[in-house]
Amino acid sequence: MKTIGSVAIIGMGALGILYGHLIGRRIGYENLFFVADAARVRRFNSVGVTCNGEKCPFRMMEAKDAPAPDLLIFATKATGLESAIGLAKQFAGPDTIIISLLNGITSEEIISEKLGGRHVLYTVAQGMDATKIGPDLKYSHPGTLCVGLPAGDQERLPDLEMLCELLTRCDVPFERDPDILHRIWAKWMLNVGVNQLCMVEEGGYAVVQKPGPARDRMIGAMREAMQIALKSGVAVTEKDLSFYVGLIDTLAPEGMPSMRQDGLAHRLSEVESFAGTVVKKGHDLGVPVPVNESLYREIREREAGY
Repeated sequence: MKTIGSVAIIGMGALGILYGHLIGRRIGYENLFFVADAARVRRFNSVGVTCNGEKCPFRMMEAKDAPAPDLLIFATKATGLESAIGLAKQFAGPDTIIISLLNGITSEEIISEKLGGRHVLYTVAQGMDATKIGPDLKYSHPGTLCVGLPAGDQERLPDLEMLCELLTRCDVPFERDPDILHRIWAKWMLNVGVNQLCMVEEGGYAVVQKPGPARDRMIGAMREAMQIALKSGVAVTEKDLSFYVGLIDTLAPEGMPSMRQDGLAHRLSEVESFAGTVVKKGHDLGVPVPVNESLYREIREREAGY
């Protein structure tokens, strides 16, 4: 079986650094590189990044200088996906396997539309407590990558086998999920809750790990996302909700999700992927979503002041 020998990553946020570190130390950092625009390349070359206090010997290059990799990982925020696809068009090859670590339920569809879906696999990153402040990433739980294909998809099975072999070789915790679409929607439900509540409550996971109004509001937002999934034909259930609330309770209390980090940095968040999507789909499907409507207004009002 052919194996993956080279890996490119677009996005040097928490997940990009985390998985770059895990993969690079096993396949060799000479076989892994990040791709960015010229300004980001210059900034990285002057500062660099660390992972749990260890300097990461990453290479970063512009798309025009990048070779076609065996595997391309999108690790940007949803707000940066369009520009990331623009970079990928310049160097991804016809046989490059592609995975997306983006939150939400639409990135694989968008990437497939823009780049062709023949080698796009479905992936969910969950359970990590990575926090990036400036150039420094810290984490205690690397989480799990859930990977898979829609039921009945045989054409992309060889690509999935190669991805699983790479993750095994690199000691990256992963799970091959036979119902990956369910997993993607269930993870979206999780993010709709924990990301948004930690942002509006201006705290880490601790603010939703204890009983009280913030935790209740988080669960309410998740339950609305669950109803949207059910109306869309994906069987996300109360059992899934309980599982993900339990998962949140295992995370380091001082850790924080990406939207809280966005708030601290006064960056625009992924609220459109979370409350924005819940509200839009709720209106289209006739599902009341008052919790997410209020969260959407509150987050947008905050961001308007940045």
